[in-house]
Amino acid sequence: MILEERIKSFTILGEILRTALKGGKGKYSEKLNILIEKQYLTNPWFTPSNVMSAVNAIADELTEENLIKWTSNYPMLKAGNRPVRAGLIMAGNLPLVGFHDFLSVLISGNNIIAKTSSKDAELIVFISEILCQVNPDFRNKIDFTDGTLTGFDVVIATGSNNTSRYFEYYFSKYPNIIRKNRISIAIIDGNETGSELEALGADIFSYFGLGCRNVSKIYIPEGYDLSKLPEHWNAFSKCINHQKYANNYDFNKAVYLVNREAFHDAGFILMKEESKLASPVSVLYYEYYESQYAVKQQISLLEDKIQCIAGKHYIPFGKTQSPHFWDYADGIDTLGFLLKKIIS
Repeated sequence: MILEERIKSFTILGEILRTALKGGKGKYSEKLNILIEKQYLTNPWFTPSNVMSAVNAIADELTEENLIKWTSNYPMLKAGNRPVRAGLIMAGNLPLVGFHDFLSVLISGNNIIAKTSSKDAELIVFISEILCQVNPDFRNKIDFTDGTLTGFDVVIATGSNNTSRYFEYYFSKYPNIIRKNRISIAIIDGNETGSELEALGADIFSYFGLGCRNVSKIYIPEGYDLSKLPEHWNAFSKCINHQKYANNYDFNKAVYLVNREAFHDAGFILMKEESKLASPVSVLYYEYYESQYAVKQQISLLEDKIQCIAGKHYIPFGKTQSPHFWDYADGIDTLGFLLKKIIS
């Protein structure tokens, strides 16, 4: 299967997903929409709206234009090299969070042995089945397993800081990409428009803040009126009606009250001044800065902990959860890694 065929197959997959999401009739539409509606039964964080957002982000990105733009930076993709078997260990914190790895392996002509998360198994398998019906040649290139991952040449594993230590030990003798916890931040300069601050709300609240591309901490200039921020986030206030989110909110609020720690309570999110980066669910950390130079210097020391930055001179507010295929997790070029293993 040549690169052009692989691109065409994924382009058709994108068209199928977009048609289904828009309510169009099709072979896969009913099944996809049923899956979207019922994911919360397996993972309560996967509400229909969150799953819809995740599928929609993938569908919108799966266009021939984007796929050609991405792959054109890798001339070796056109070579007919012997494929490697890539073992994928997928996370389950967000719906379809492992799709980019799935796509990277297949678009590069390699084979997949994937261990899905028990919290997010159905969607990726279903999308794989659509792809295989679009192009049956993919059937011999994709294998899902619930058991121990075996028979691979390279490994791409995503997990927490704790699981990454296990991954590093177990997979150390194989070429690998092992991803750990990362967080995202936003830098506010004080001149944002109301619409920009509303967009920042999407970066904070989408997927209940569970993703590494969710903003968990903001940097604000000294003297900034923090209390006005939640006024721009009323559209996301219904998150407090979600039981698991509300439980986190109540727990963190109780801890701060018992410990007599200062915080701002917006009724649906707690904001706390904190030097740490990773905030708990339902909490947004903030930190004041003296100058743009000072905050840039501070952030430069934390590059290995930060996934992305939202701000006027960074990723536009509201776009942290809409990465392109070339916006690699942890800044590690997945496609480049796979190509090196093919030709080495």
